[in-house]
Amino acid sequence: MKLYIEAKITAIVIIGAILNGIALNFFLIPANVLSSGFTGVAQLVSSLLKNELGLSVGTGVVLFILNIPITILAWQKVGQRFTIYSLASVATTMIVLMILPIVSLTDNTLLNAVFGGVVSAIGVGLTLRFGASTGGMDIIAMVLSRMQDRPIGTYFLILNGLIVLSAGAYFGWEKALYTLVTIYASSRVIDAIHTRHEKLTAMIITTKGEALTKAIHEKMVRGITRLPAKGGFTSEDRELMMIVITRYELYTLEQIIKWVDPNAFTNIVETAGIFGFFRPID
Repeated sequence: MKLYIEAKITAIVIIGAILNGIALNFFLIPANVLSSGFTGVAQLVSSLLKNELGLSVGTGVVLFILNIPITILAWQKVGQRFTIYSLASVATTMIVLMILPIVSLTDNTLLNAVFGGVVSAIGVGLTLRFGASTGGMDIIAMVLSRMQDRPIGTYFLILNGLIVLSAGAYFGWEKALYTLVTIYASSRVIDAIHTRHEKLTAMIITTKGEALTKAIHEKMVRGITRLPAKGGFTSEDRELMMIVITRYELYTLEQIIKWVDPNAFTNIVETAGIFGFFRPID
């Protein structure tokens, strides 16, 4: 069962990376339209190196180099499993970008911006939905969500704002507007597939409270409240476990529950707000 789950996530990560590579080489790079996040930064750096210094360094290679310090941070702050999948996603994207030729499917910049953003976002959204990451800002988001209970949309806004300004200064302001279109299309599709940074409350009814608590704490750094409960039909003694998590962690929690107690009943509800400590205690 565990091997099947890991193989499934690995396949999703590879598919997501392939879609991201297709979006870049077939739509965004030929049109000089930047993607969002670290991928957009990698596109810009690659173009600068080629046009200003005469160095031909692919976007995938630059993306991989940019993610090295972020990967080290994730290894220390988030966890080995998450980091390995993130690194695999970035490495696969680099390989795909090196294998696929840069081909312009259309000369219409708007179509390139929209379809590039949508195709890329499908890959990113699927990867996030299955508890993995595409690296870059996703890792920074996870680290911040683990360290402090603050909205991190500001960090994404700042980085993407800098990308738009850079696109305008280097490629022209018309390209900056098309970059905005790509970022908007990407964010809408990702939100439809996977809502980032949303907090959820999981209420788990189980007969294996101790084992489940131990398994959760091995994979996740979250507090758990355990309350005695009794089955209404069977009068069997059980436990109610309550845990607040981010949407990033939902898939991981689901797999832990299936592994430890497949008969557990779990209710997931959206959390409007939290008062008190949400961050882990170091």
